[in-house]
Amino acid sequence: MNPQMGVVVIDYGSGNLRSAAKAVERAAKEISSRLEVRVVSDARAVLTAERIVLPGQGAFGDCAAGVRKLPGLREALEEVVIRKGRPFLGICVGMQLMASRGLEHGTHEGFGWVPGEVVRIEPRDPGLKIPHMGWNDLLVERSDHPVLAGLPSGTDVYFVHSYAMRCSDPAHVLAQVEYGALLPAVIGRDNMVGTQFHPDKSQAAGLRLIANFLAWRP
Repeated sequence: MNPQMGVVVIDYGSGNLRSAAKAVERAAKEISSRLEVRVVSDARAVLTAERIVLPGQGAFGDCAAGVRKLPGLREALEEVVIRKGRPFLGICVGMQLMASRGLEHGTHEGFGWVPGEVVRIEPRDPGLKIPHMGWNDLLVERSDHPVLAGLPSGTDVYFVHSYAMRCSDPAHVLAQVEYGALLPAVIGRDNMVGTQFHPDKSQAAGLRLIANFLAWRP
């Protein structure tokens, strides 16, 4: 990896930025002292990045609007992730934005990278509270995926969400979580992955996933 290009964590006004950036920086240091991590809100910086991390916390529509508000950011993401195929990691709502649309407080357009929609969690057990918050076990569907290396089923990770991805193609679901129903916990295709859980709050397991992403060569 060119250290001058490095990894960018995108600041578009969403919550969870500081926590996500710190986790990426820590994982990067464990891999290589030459791996640069930058927090950016400039589309030009995204265009020169080797890897992109998009955190997110809050409502789908607010996060989508935050991306649109930054001049050229949406187009820069399309250029580097779709046309140039550089590795992309979406976290929580940053993952949900990869969907075709989100149905939280209305209908909002997503990136359309992973066909599907983001819908409210409606567990069959009325005793389960929404949001789904706290530690829960991963149910890994694609143990062969490099980003999930060393993270077998049963790995505890930390969730905070009231809405979940509903993928049109089950092949895009890399891991699930049980919360009154099976919900996507990790999605991905080609050079893109997304986690519904917060790797930055998931201790060793989360750092392992981020390190796997930073070393991934899709």
